[in-house]
Amino acid sequence: MANVSNQVDPRAHRPPRVEFMIYFSVIFLATLPLASLTWLLAAIKSSGVPAKGPIARAWTQARIITPMIFSA
Repeated sequence: MANVSNQVDPRAHRPPRVEFMIYFSVIFLATLPLASLTWLLAAIKSSGVPAKGPIARAWTQARIITPMIFSA
């Protein structure tokens, strides 16, 4: 009889890739308008173009928020 308790599925603690990408895409699209607005306001306030554009800002927010959903 095989000892099943020592055999652990390596994928058991990782979120499904497709589901993660769907959530990431939805969050990215949801944060894009606000990131664009904050980028525009920062550009107006500093009279220059910020180093991080609106897409990079939204991407960063989605990278922060999505894993929080899967870890809960």
